[in-house]
Amino acid sequence: MVEKIQETEKDRTTDHLLEVHSLKKYFNIKKDVTIKSVDDISISIRRGETFGLVGESGSGKSTLGKTIVGLQNPTGGDIIYNGQNVTQLDGQAKKDVNKEMQIIFQDPQASLNPRMRVGDIVAEGIDAYKLFKGKERTARIYELLERVGLRPEHAKRFPHEFSGGQRQRIGIARALAVEPKFIVADEPISALDVSIQAQVINLMEELKESEGLTYLFIAHDLGMVKHISDRIGVMYLGKMMELSNSDDMFTNPLHPYTQALLSAIPKANPRAAKRERIVLLGDPPSPSAPPSGCRFRTRCPHAMEICALQEPQWKEVEDEHWTACHLY
Repeated sequence: MVEKIQETEKDRTTDHLLEVHSLKKYFNIKKDVTIKSVDDISISIRRGETFGLVGESGSGKSTLGKTIVGLQNPTGGDIIYNGQNVTQLDGQAKKDVNKEMQIIFQDPQASLNPRMRVGDIVAEGIDAYKLFKGKERTARIYELLERVGLRPEHAKRFPHEFSGGQRQRIGIARALAVEPKFIVADEPISALDVSIQAQVINLMEELKESEGLTYLFIAHDLGMVKHISDRIGVMYLGKMMELSNSDDMFTNPLHPYTQALLSAIPKANPRAAKRERIVLLGDPPSPSAPPSGCRFRTRCPHAMEICALQEPQWKEVEDEHWTACHLY
């Protein structure tokens, strides 16, 4: 039933670059213990949009992104990219699709090989797909570095010679090297100073327009997600709790978990009307032993008896505004 309802949301727009149906990613960490990091997620991302994905640490956001781009194999479900079911491809066909789906990692220092020069890091994709050689390869590296605000002479340096923001620009240049259409930005600014975050976000927005990119933007900072995203999905303990366009999510959050997240955003203007702070008690349960029924019920201020007995259905409560909650 949940899949059928989510299919309705998908079918509303035919111009989708990415569609994820009932995706699951489980990790068997030891006998009889399974971590359900992504558990039956269905979303669609429209061509040219930025889809924001938020949630606490451990909600499964990064696992979802890495599974979509092929860094992890799904346990179940389907990933449809540009009309092709990626989960049914192998060999050269899968490699061709992976070329169009790249990722920008959270920690720019850890994601760059400290023993490689920047030029070779940027050219990793170029070399893997044998796109350019010799002088053309060098020219392409210089072009990519300049596109992200660096200089050609930086190609000869090592990652430790750069600031955090510059290292993230190197990671962005590497992702752009194979001319992708879809990029997962896995918390690309969380490891950066606040003064640098805006520069990286502005760069990503400029590249989106100039390169015709589609983003899955994963983050903790809801204020930044609102700034950059067209639509936003909220995850909790491997499940999708709410999905709507950016404005509706912030002006009319439906799910109690979303309401709590938004209530914690600090106000830039202290004189502005304040949203009542909702304090969630306790930590999220272990994904290896999620609560019965609604996974959020153990921390929800509105929990009812049915929340423990039955998992809430994913439903469209308002126009293009979806949630999974027994309150609706």
